[in-house]
Amino acid sequence: MRTELHRNVSHPLGLLRNLGILAHVDAGKTTTTERILYATGATYKRGEVHDGTTVTDFDTQERDRGITIFAAAVSCEWAGHRINLIDTPGHVDFADEVERALRVLDGAIAVFDGVAGVEPQSESVWRQADRHGVPRIAFVNKLDRAGADLDAAVRSIRDRLRVTPLVVQLPIGREDDFTGVVDLVTMRSLVWADGAETPVEGPVPDELRAEAERRRRVLVEAVAERHPAALEEYCERSTLTAETLRDALRDLTRDGDGVVVLCGSAYRNRGIEPLLDAAVGYLPSPLDVPAVRGSTSDGERRERPADPAAPFTALVFKVNSTGTGRLSYLRVYAGTVRKGGVVLDAGAGRTERISRILRVQADRHTEVDRAAAGDIVAVVGLKSARVGATLCAPEAPLLLEPPTAADPVVSVAVEARRSTDTGRLASALARLVEQDPSLAVRTDPETGQTVLSGMGELHLEVAVEKIRQDVGLEVTVGRPQVAYRETVVRGVTGLVYRHVKQDGGAGQWAHVVLDVAPLPGDPAAGGGDVPEFEFSSTVVGGRVPKEYVRAVEAGCRDALADGPLGGHPVIGLRVTLTDGATHVKDSSELAFRTAGRLALRAALAASEMVLLEPVVEVTVTVPDDAVGAVLGDLAARRGRVVGSTTRAGTVVVTATVPLAELFGYATRLRSRSQGRGTFSTRATGYQPVPGAVADAVPRG
Repeated sequence: MRTELHRNVSHPLGLLRNLGILAHVDAGKTTTTERILYATGATYKRGEVHDGTTVTDFDTQERDRGITIFAAAVSCEWAGHRINLIDTPGHVDFADEVERALRVLDGAIAVFDGVAGVEPQSESVWRQADRHGVPRIAFVNKLDRAGADLDAAVRSIRDRLRVTPLVVQLPIGREDDFTGVVDLVTMRSLVWADGAETPVEGPVPDELRAEAERRRRVLVEAVAERHPAALEEYCERSTLTAETLRDALRDLTRDGDGVVVLCGSAYRNRGIEPLLDAAVGYLPSPLDVPAVRGSTSDGERRERPADPAAPFTALVFKVNSTGTGRLSYLRVYAGTVRKGGVVLDAGAGRTERISRILRVQADRHTEVDRAAAGDIVAVVGLKSARVGATLCAPEAPLLLEPPTAADPVVSVAVEARRSTDTGRLASALARLVEQDPSLAVRTDPETGQTVLSGMGELHLEVAVEKIRQDVGLEVTVGRPQVAYRETVVRGVTGLVYRHVKQDGGAGQWAHVVLDVAPLPGDPAAGGGDVPEFEFSSTVVGGRVPKEYVRAVEAGCRDALADGPLGGHPVIGLRVTLTDGATHVKDSSELAFRTAGRLALRAALAASEMVLLEPVVEVTVTVPDDAVGAVLGDLAARRGRVVGSTTRAGTVVVTATVPLAELFGYATRLRSRSQGRGTFSTRATGYQPVPGAVADAVPRG
């Protein structure tokens, strides 16, 4: 049933849900979010992606492209609960936006396409949620489409995500005839008539009763196997009551031992109400998740409970510059902050004043007087706090771990078309990086060009277009370049380096002996992901004091910035300091840092090195009559096909392709498949560059 949204009601923490919507692009995240807002009374008109009328995809580029680019926060109410909901992007280029959202969420709804099941980016965002320990429920969407199959989607969830799906619904009808669901917990049916806004509840249809009873037995047995209290009742009664089953499903969801699976069609507004019931019933409140942990000024680890009376602690997870000022989005973990309050940026050691606190509804805001533990709000007045900053009470500082940012993999040169706009371009780029830490800006030391780096071609297109739209600058963009890396195939042992510098006054003297070897996982040796760097010391007898060992490690890290093949960063390296010596007067940390840097450069020059390039997994979906052309094109792009499946007249081809070969692939795929082909990508790591290709790679 639809409920009115009461914005000023005070919500106990147990009735609060901070949730995200996660999925592959085009699985229906935004439409699901729109239907949730409509069902809860937060909006009074159903927004449509294809019409550009959605609440959460409010940016001009999102509406033009028909995809979610920026994570958007909205609030609504259901069954006495307040739900803070974040609609996240589904495209691989914006995975960092998902990462920052997951850092502040307590639970999530994973949306899957009823035809395609688990798609590449579905798997990626699922793994991201695993890393953050975010409990999830699953919603199999688009069951009204031709070829939709709940059982096939559930099998893909089990096989690809390696989780236990607990299916709590049975669809009524297939494809165009999909009209409702049977709730296997209560054994009641919910049917949505054409044009109806709410379902009609009734008994299980006679023709589905046997199948519903069979599926409920499967559900009950799966739950009893994993939940002690449910197992005890099952042994006594050979079944479970609806109340016991709900309690067990809640525990299994919050512990990560099972994933509740629901189904529906968000576009046709079917299945949203039971999805909301499951979200508030099974997913955790701020009281159900572990207390946030951080570091005090003396390095001690300490917890802050989700309590409005505790010292204020919040994390900035998003920054957005608008026409009315700078908005900083916060997740408040503990304590209470009021309008006009002073907070400490724990990382920077500066105090800031919060002039306004806003309840967020995508691009619309409602001012409130305070924000308490569990809230997700936007604040105005922070001048220097960046994404990942911890805000806390000045008298009780605590530093939280910030969200991690992935290294950019694609770069373009950007310059203002008019030389007089160079300063404005620099300011615009600085604001972009402030809002999106997965972007990076640097000046090429050889060419003097300004280089913008990001997570993919689309990511950079969106960033450049944002400059054009928001600032009104005419910008020239160079051809994209990927971020190459270098690694060691065969290292050296016992490399001796002595650094001596004497030019009057105190001198510099340091003697080091290094072993250099590739780390396990080096792709040239057939491994997978490439670790960054490991340093160790086997020096005995105090020949090199500990403070000088740390200086040698710092110098080695300095040397990793540019490798001998082309000036690209070096990864996958293990360095061991095996011996050394000091001078009674001229040895210092600076001398040993310099020695470490120059010694490693000499060792790399003497080692066998290989150039690495980023590789992505490409999933291409095309009609079966276009498969040959698509496979030939992938082969020409140095792609390696790793699998293919056939689904209802279409073929899904999975291949690994160097990222450098994928620029412009969307246009080529449309021409090869007469506009009927689609593709998605997922970053998988690095691989060695063939010799002929490496010769053409520009220097880093």
